[in-house]
Amino acid sequence: MPITAIKVDSKLANAWKSKSGRELSEPELMAMPDSEYMSEKQLDFFRGRLTVLKDDLLSNAGETTEHLREDTSIVPDPADRATIEEEHALELRTRDRERKLLKKISQALTRIESGEYGYCDETGEPIGLGRLIARPTATLSLEAQQRRELKQKMFGD
Repeated sequence: MPITAIKVDSKLANAWKSKSGRELSEPELMAMPDSEYMSEKQLDFFRGRLTVLKDDLLSNAGETTEHLREDTSIVPDPADRATIEEEHALELRTRDRERKLLKKISQALTRIESGEYGYCDETGEPIGLGRLIARPTATLSLEAQQRRELKQKMFGD
């Protein structure tokens, strides 16, 4: 698969120099030169992104607790009760996934502080800004993740 050069807007190419990491937009981050990979500005960008995501998840968890408390009234119709119970089960599964994501976010923030963030756990190579923007908790490069998924598909968990 050929790698194509990404055309960088000249305005974006230098915009990152005058901004803090948290003020950067995704296009400005992508326009930064390779020599700035996981510089303090980029780490600050991802630290901010992860912190906002963590705060949103914690806020959602509080709303779920309130929602589950409100709907505990006794419903005489079995079909209505089943619907409410199914909605609660779905909401609890969603929160469970978010709980697991919170753990990954905390691990990513720890990796930022230790200087390991942005580099593949298996190969030590850069994960890449595009992948980190899409999945800020990524710990594997795209190639390493594909190898892992292929092994899981072939041999199971």
